[in-house]
Amino acid sequence: MIPVFFVVLIFKLYYNIKGDFMKTIRGAITIKNNSESEIRANTLILLEEILSSNQITASDVESVIFTATKDITKAYPAKFAREIGFENATLMCTQEMNVEGSLPFCIRVLMFVNNVDLSSPTHVYLKGAEKLRPDLKKL
Repeated sequence: MIPVFFVVLIFKLYYNIKGDFMKTIRGAITIKNNSESEIRANTLILLEEILSSNQITASDVESVIFTATKDITKAYPAKFAREIGFENATLMCTQEMNVEGSLPFCIRVLMFVNNVDLSSPTHVYLKGAEKLRPDLKKL
């Protein structure tokens, strides 16, 4: 299995060679229970907030890697991205590492955005996922 950071590095190197630029945006959200409706609703909330906060559209997105903790098993989060315009983006789901004491029922995203001037991307952490990145808290 190829670690995610190698995938990011390959993407960044490829686009730097071509002369284009790519930015990455991170985000996460928790769900209350393992149901398809919870996974759908919260995946859409997270994606829409990332798009809105960064003033981008789904067509600006090249690809998204979704991870989910081991307790999320009823649906793939990526499945629902197509509903809000991610028709041309490459989407992939994988299971988050199972680390003792980690945040349960958590969906995370790593979004690759093409040719958009994002000098300072806004990373989005919602519904308890803020504790993953306390350094990003707004004052």
